[in-house]
Amino acid sequence: MKNGRTPPKTLKAGLVLGLSGFAKISAVEGVRLKASSAKMFAKFEKDGLSPQQRRKAIQEKHAKKA
Repeated sequence: MKNGRTPPKTLKAGLVLGLSGFAKISAVEGVRLKASSAKMFAKFEKDGLSPQQRRKAIQEKHAKKA
């Protein structure tokens, strides 16, 4: 930064938006989560998957359709 101070960690790391926050924002836009996707995210929570494991599972799910 120009003043020599270190920026807050949120600026360095970015912003992580949880499922609940994402659902609220999406609702304003009229976007709804499909039941199958809600089940998938619930299973991620139940299984305690890491963010990397979640991304991999989502990529694999959609790669099969392509």
